[in-house]
Amino acid sequence: MGQKVNPVGLRLGINRNWTSRWFPSARTAPSNIGEDNKIRKFLKKELYYAGVSEIVIERAAKKLRVTVVAARPGLIIGKKGVDIEKVKEGLKTLIKKEVSINIKEVKRPQADAQLAAENVATQLEK
Repeated sequence: MGQKVNPVGLRLGINRNWTSRWFPSARTAPSNIGEDNKIRKFLKKELYYAGVSEIVIERAAKKLRVTVVAARPGLIIGKKGVDIEKVKEGLKTLIKKEVSINIKEVKRPQADAQLAAENVATQLEK
């Protein structure tokens, strides 16, 4: 009988990075984890149409930086940055902090496991 190991935990630090990058104190860790969860749920719901592959949250002092890796970044930004400003305002009202959002493009969306799974799910729903 073999021991079961969490595949994400096994790969962290070797060929995978953390999705939240901040150093917690004993007082702020639970609230930061809760905020990270709220941010991820909000962005997944709001940006579902853009093929979001990964959401990375970084905290430094009072700054909060969110990096969204998506297949179609143009849909997130919108014309003249109107759509991304709406998302920023939504995040600001949700967590009551100043947020900066970076958008990165997935180079090969067909090779991304998360995007492939979402594509299969939408095809099955139709």
